[in-house]
Formats: sequence, C-alpha cells, structure tokens
Amino acid sequence: MRTDENVEAGWAVATAHTARPAPEGLIRYWAAAKAAAGAAEEPYAAGTLAEALDGARERHAGRPEFARVLARCSFLVDGDPVGTREHSTVRLAEGGTVEVLPPFAGG
Repeated sequence: MRTDENVEAGWAVATAHTARPAPEGLIRYWAAAKAAAGAAEEPYAAGTLAEALDGARERHAGRPEFARVLARCSFLVDGDPVGTREHSTVRLAEGGTVEVLPPFAGG
C-alpha cells in the first residue's frame, strides 16, 4: 500500500520528467522601442510571444514609456510577421529572435 508521502514523491518524479524549460532566444528592439527599453536587445525564456512580452514588461516596469511603445509595435518572430495573430498562439523556438518594430514614419 502506498503512503501519501510515496504518492507525492511519485508525482514529483513524474512531473520532473515531463516539465521542459522554456525556449531561450533574443528580443531585439528597434527605434523608439530601443529607446524606451534602454537596450538594443535582451534574452527571453518563454514559450510564446505573449510570455516573452510579459517578461519584458516586468523587466522594464520602471520605464513606463516602454509599455506604451510596446502596445503600438509590430513583431517579427524568426523573420515572420506576427500580424494580427494572438500573441499567446505564437510559439517561440530555442535560439529564436523576436524583432520589436515601432511604427516608422515614411514607410
């Protein structure tokens, strides 16, 4: 007969084998996004674009302009435009790149 302690230990082992670390990659900021972030690029560890952007907002919480600029930006993930897709559905890859593009004057 299994005890509660064994059940918990078994669950922890099973969970450890199925949990995977989030993919890691790079977020690159351009123009006004770069100025608002105070950096040209930074790493991400996230499974989706939404998670990566949430993490960036948290890291730059002391820079209120960052969130305002981010709300107006377009995004490329590994060179592909995100467009109107829900950010929570855009999967990120290990070693991938997210480009953060604010609106540009003159096209």
